[in-house]
Amino acid sequence: MATPTNPGVSRRNVLLAAAAVAPALAFGPAQAGTLPPAAVAYQDHPKDDKKCSGCNLFVEPEGCKSVSGKISPEGYCKLWVKKAA
Repeated sequence: MATPTNPGVSRRNVLLAAAAVAPALAFGPAQAGTLPPAAVAYQDHPKDDKKCSGCNLFVEPEGCKSVSGKISPEGYCKLWVKKAA
């Protein structure tokens, strides 16, 4: 509980910190911040006009900021976000 002498520590802040750390604990340090392809329904072919090479999360040549492993530029997943112009 927040107190006048320690206003930054509250139950809410502790829960938020725990939620931020949970993915790193679940997927291990080598994959912290990324999800397994199956968790985001990754496929190695596009969906309509949406493909990884046009996504803001894609990292050349075959990577992703949010999905672990080798990612095809022609692929697609649920996290797709149109690349900024």
